[in-house]
Amino acid sequence: MKTKKKSSIAILSSLVLATSVFLSGCGSQGESKPSQAAGESNSPEAAQTYTLKLANYFGADHPQNLAMREKFKPLVEEKSGGTLKVQIFENSKLGGEKEFYDGIRTGTIEMGIVGTIMSGDVEKMSVGDWPFLFKDIEHAKKVFTGPIGEEIAVDLEKQAGVKVLAWSANGFRMFSSNKPIQSIEDFKGLRLRMPNIPNYLKMADALGANVTPMPISEVFTALEQKVVDGQDNPIATLKANGWYEVQTDVLESRHVFNPNLYIINGKLWEKLTPEQQTVLKEAAIEAANYEWELYANSFEEDKKFLEEKGVKFTVPDDKFRSDLEAAMQPFYEETFKQYPWSKDMIDRIKQAAE
Repeated sequence: MKTKKKSSIAILSSLVLATSVFLSGCGSQGESKPSQAAGESNSPEAAQTYTLKLANYFGADHPQNLAMREKFKPLVEEKSGGTLKVQIFENSKLGGEKEFYDGIRTGTIEMGIVGTIMSGDVEKMSVGDWPFLFKDIEHAKKVFTGPIGEEIAVDLEKQAGVKVLAWSANGFRMFSSNKPIQSIEDFKGLRLRMPNIPNYLKMADALGANVTPMPISEVFTALEQKVVDGQDNPIATLKANGWYEVQTDVLESRHVFNPNLYIINGKLWEKLTPEQQTVLKEAAIEAANYEWELYANSFEEDKKFLEEKGVKFTVPDDKFRSDLEAAMQPFYEETFKQYPWSKDMIDRIKQAAE
């Protein structure tokens, strides 16, 4: 009796096993799902949650921070299903550009918007500091969001331990001062604040100015206390940081076009799921495109605002501009000697304007 009972159980087990195999085989004929490596997930619920501190040196109303608040932050938080949260720290709240750039590299700060502060370490980043190279905003965007920008980003990622998410616009730099600058002679003896970046210091020296390097967070006080007479930045920065309160004049020199980069710590980037990486990359590109548009549309509005605050604008005539460009020729001669790749780079940048 016990033997028969055991046989029945064995037969039943065999039938169950056979049915399972059959159903499994049938299931393989339907829609298949991609296999996943251990630890990977396509669902936001399974992804680790991160809070991304995003540092920058721009005023709260600068196009960069408008783009961060209106595009980047909401897109990232919504598309990631809440697994990525963004905290924006504008106006050097997490330190000057050098400090928060170093923080992003080491991982104490997750993300940031940086300029060309790293050009001393990454040679090709200096392209964004070269004078009188870009024709207009469209030319600059074509260069930095195209193959040349990709080439520079690869070097930055290799050498700095960060991931570049997108290129955006800081803008054309212009000189502001507490007196009119109407000819190249007016630079002689002018106490000029410049960022502590070799190319800027060389440019100011070539113009005959007395150069004082300092972080952007100290500029307002230095202008107010007349430690320096002037500085150079896009007028959006002049407006957003309130420097018009301590400056009377702007020279529309457009001597350098500065890009910005959205970067994230490289080790953190590798920890993110592919889905989180895609969300960040796409949100950064959308925010950057929006910021390029804001910058392009804001110049006349910013100029009008500053003029209403009593700031006077000087547009250099042909002779003045020719003098400015001629003063930069020694800069380029030195650049060609220092960087063997620079002549080809300049040729490609100029071709992009055609």
